Amino acid sequence: MNDQHWGPSISADIVVIGGGTAGIGFVASLLKRDPDLKITVIEPSSQHYYQPAWTLVGGGAYDAKDTARPMAKVMPRQVNWLQAAVTGIDPDKRQLTLNDQRTVSYQNLIVCPGLRLAWEKIEGLQESLGQHGVTSNYSYQHAQYTWDQVQKLRGGKALFTQPAMPIKCAGAPQKALYLSCDHWLKSTVLNNINVEFNLAGAALFGVATFVPPLLKYIEKYNAQLAFNSNLVKVDGPAKTAWFEIKDADGNVTREAKTFDLLHVVPPQVSPDFIAKSPLADAAGWCEVNQHSLQHPRYPEVFALGDICGTSNAKTAAAVRKQVVVVAQNLLAQRKQQPLPLKYDGYGSCPLTVEKGKVILAEFGYAGKLLPTFPLDPTVARRSAWLLKATLLPWFYWNGMLKGREWLTSLSKVD
Repeated sequence: MNDQHWGPSISADIVVIGGGTAGIGFVASLLKRDPDLKITVIEPSSQHYYQPAWTLVGGGAYDAKDTARPMAKVMPRQVNWLQAAVTGIDPDKRQLTLNDQRTVSYQNLIVCPGLRLAWEKIEGLQESLGQHGVTSNYSYQHAQYTWDQVQKLRGGKALFTQPAMPIKCAGAPQKALYLSCDHWLKSTVLNNINVEFNLAGAALFGVATFVPPLLKYIEKYNAQLAFNSNLVKVDGPAKTAWFEIKDADGNVTREAKTFDLLHVVPPQVSPDFIAKSPLADAAGWCEVNQHSLQHPRYPEVFALGDICGTSNAKTAAAVRKQVVVVAQNLLAQRKQQPLPLKYDGYGSCPLTVEKGKVILAEFGYAGKLLPTFPLDPTVARRSAWLLKATLLPWFYWNGMLKGREWLTSLSKVD
């Protein structure tokens, strides 16, 4: 049901902000446990995307149109869908304000609107994106342009960028590099292309175990690493990008670099209506207990997905585990019972180091390795590519969004 009527006030029971991976996955899991719950989902978009496959689109291994479906097709039938955007939250009154001036009151609030891609923080980027060789796999509109440009490039300079953390799927910026280089290597043009990876941070990957095998691929593709190098400005027609480079003493200088291909990953921030609300932590993300995913000051509020101010990787794999934790803990909270489940920070990053092979990085809080399968996780495998490119997309549409829980074993609270 889709409610688009104007009206001053809506009184609801369980309100879910967001109809992305976390929102739909959570609602489906909750309804599996109790089909009679009254749930309202607030989501402005008419399309739902399987974002993990955009990396594959940019590498010529997936069709972009297969990553999108109408929101009405994935929204569970029993829910009341308000096709609007939240503009304000007053958790003391348990009330939301929408962009059409309606207000929504709630008994429980589930916060999962995702994060916002801040394209505007890089000067000139929005004017250049999708032309002049400037592209991004973080955009549904431009992932295909990445692949078009990769195929066209026979020589010159290719720059790949990664902004400051946190970002969603922290491995995706380098996946774009690996899949591009793999194509150039197989097309025998890689020797003519100067490949450089500019990272705002000081490490190739946040979990040290996976750095050595990834460095082997960086060497295989003869790519240069530029650490503490943050993209701040793009001039598409001039084929020039400017980076702020930080030295060991913290001094910042600006350096211009020319390019033939520029793959950009934009800075990523919490949406304003969360960042400016009492639910936010100091960095603007939704504050939650990292294990129960319950808000510390507003016990009727839970959060999951990319909006959480927790230190786990912001991935769809993390959401797969979080939906179970929040569904069980919410039902317990509504009965005034102790919260039974705790989230261990699990996240997964299938690193597509070449077309047909993936290093499956799975880890939890503090970088603890949490492999699903009893195999050496640092080895690139064809089986992991099959998982990434075929099995997981199928399971997403046919399982996760329908409340089927797979590989979600969790820790009970002691």
